[in-house]
Amino acid sequence: MQSTRKMQSGGGDPWGWLCGLLTLVLTASGAMAVAQQPVTVRTPATPLVVHDPYFSIWSFDDTLNGGPTRHWTGVEQQLNGIVRIDGHPFRFMGDEQDIPPLPQVARAIWPTRTIYEFEGQGIHLTATFLTPALPQDLDVLSRPLTYLTWSVRSTDGGPHAVKLLLSASAQLAVDNEQETVVWGTSRVGDMTVLHVGDNQQPMLEKAGDNLRIDWGWADLAIPAQPGMTTSMVGEDAFHREAASGVAGAEGDDLDMPRAPRADLPMMTVRFDLQQVAGSAVTRRAMLAYDDRKAVEYLYRQMPDYWRRDGQTFAQMLEAAEHDEDALRARAEAFDRELASDLTAVGGEKYAQLAIVAYRQTLGAHKLVVDIDGQPLLFSKENSSNGCMNTVDVTYPASPFFLLFNPKLLEAELRPVMEYAGLPRWRWPFAPHDIGTYPLASGQVYGGGEMTEEDQMPVEESGNILIMFDALAKAEGNADFAAQYWPLLSKWAAYLLKFGMDPENQLSTDDFTGHLAHNANLSIKAILALGAYAQLADMLHKTDEADRYRQSAQQMAGQWLKMAADGDHTRLAFDLPGTWSQKYNLVWNRILGLNLFPQLLTREELHYYLRHQNAFGLPLDNRHTYTKLDWSVWTATLSPDRQQFDALIDPIYKFMTESPTRVPLSDWFDTVSGAQVGFQARSVVGGVYIKMLTDPQMWRKWSTGER
Repeated sequence: MQSTRKMQSGGGDPWGWLCGLLTLVLTASGAMAVAQQPVTVRTPATPLVVHDPYFSIWSFDDTLNGGPTRHWTGVEQQLNGIVRIDGHPFRFMGDEQDIPPLPQVARAIWPTRTIYEFEGQGIHLTATFLTPALPQDLDVLSRPLTYLTWSVRSTDGGPHAVKLLLSASAQLAVDNEQETVVWGTSRVGDMTVLHVGDNQQPMLEKAGDNLRIDWGWADLAIPAQPGMTTSMVGEDAFHREAASGVAGAEGDDLDMPRAPRADLPMMTVRFDLQQVAGSAVTRRAMLAYDDRKAVEYLYRQMPDYWRRDGQTFAQMLEAAEHDEDALRARAEAFDRELASDLTAVGGEKYAQLAIVAYRQTLGAHKLVVDIDGQPLLFSKENSSNGCMNTVDVTYPASPFFLLFNPKLLEAELRPVMEYAGLPRWRWPFAPHDIGTYPLASGQVYGGGEMTEEDQMPVEESGNILIMFDALAKAEGNADFAAQYWPLLSKWAAYLLKFGMDPENQLSTDDFTGHLAHNANLSIKAILALGAYAQLADMLHKTDEADRYRQSAQQMAGQWLKMAADGDHTRLAFDLPGTWSQKYNLVWNRILGLNLFPQLLTREELHYYLRHQNAFGLPLDNRHTYTKLDWSVWTATLSPDRQQFDALIDPIYKFMTESPTRVPLSDWFDTVSGAQVGFQARSVVGGVYIKMLTDPQMWRKWSTGER
């Protein structure tokens, strides 16, 4: 669901071989020069603390001190940072307007880290947000915790008196500022832990899209360090202290419960660094969220995966503090290696696009544990309707999980398959969703469980079969498919009957409305049947495999005739003079289905390159808007690097020049570069599909054997 309704060598020259070799060496060395680079260019927004649909804090400004930090929805969730240098205050995070900003001189985004650099008044300040989102380590991945570090050094050779004042507001723990909060302070090991939460604790009582969490506790955990003091204060007291440098004599604010709109409560920590000279002085903290229960699946409330062995939140904090140095080293190595491999496969601009998409993809998911200890992964369809585990959102995001850990894709598909196997799902095709986040109580989109109205039968059935085959390819077996073979067989039979020439129905691009005879949707059905045949082969169901493969081949031949429109193919079989991106064709190459000829993709790509606008290739001839994920899939159709770059370049231009300042949008206008809709969605994980075209690279990352 993609809308609110629910996007030549030397020849005879004896020196030719040497020139060619020199070119190769220079090219390789040039690649190495950019192989381990973070994203330093302007992006629409910058990830700071991004874990799941509720715990997701961003900067929407060019500088960290250019405005308030925000939840992905745009609602303020303030983190503030003040540095006092020789008695003079400067802000480096947030929007304390009465305090001048310390000049920001750099910002770098890595897959797991965001690093800001500030300089002025004789000091250099580095602020780092580390979220060790290592996809092969599910315990660490599921921890809702980000490490915050601040490092200060002198730049002029002289000593400077430096103090840091930092805060995290009660906005982190409420949906809106009308709700009342309470707070407190605890000791965990050598740590001081400040926490704030909704006074009513309405756990898992609401479901929807434009919502923030209003149960559980936001926690700021600070290990014991020299010159450290903490307190809970109101916004007014924080302002006074930021300006004067003097903490209020009253200590902790105890006027609770109260609404954040009334003197916003803040978890506050101060660090007196004394005299800072040439050597850097570092202080650290951890920002975490204790949600107690994360999601509800078929009326079972489920905890975070890290709790599966009974670990308490306090124990998790202690483990996180103990692991910090090791995780920092692992995350830095992960970042460098991934940036290098992305550059090698797709070039520098592609690599930067994929890096920006990394935490956003994970941040639209929640990893929990089932009663039997199995991991389950739940996605939220951010900014389009809030559905859970929407199949046609999982589909575009699937390359991310296929690359980094196929077991995570299994964990996301398992709840859908279990739901579809219940008697309450009575349709012969796959469901669209399993509820509205965080309540997976059954499909809510279209006709739900009651009617076929506004369902996506060909779309979702095709998506499931393709993803199951991709999983089998990644894992080298079809064991996961075997668990759900009756369902997969039923949906393959449905596609065999209705997939060749789809009726008037919605596809994943449902924001464009219903469309009959959709040529790209037909491609999906045909490839899905080929995928089903491959799965049947792996499960030694030879007769079934032969029958479905032959049917898919016949349908592909028929498709070529029905879709032909001169030098390209049509949007719909009955609409001559039209065209559309045939992004689904990418699986023909990745899965080795060989159902469609290479000539088709070559002709399509040549046609597309003549229809690009400043910010990319339109989705089809009807509008100037496009989808970021599908555009990268279309670029990946080409085995030619120059052609791939020609299609990626305008998408990179969108990322760096879009006038819309939100977490990366996947639906934007190719003429203006402005967001049309959608932000912070997991579908941007689809950019990693280019990595799946390199079998060695896919194997290296998916197995974790690097």
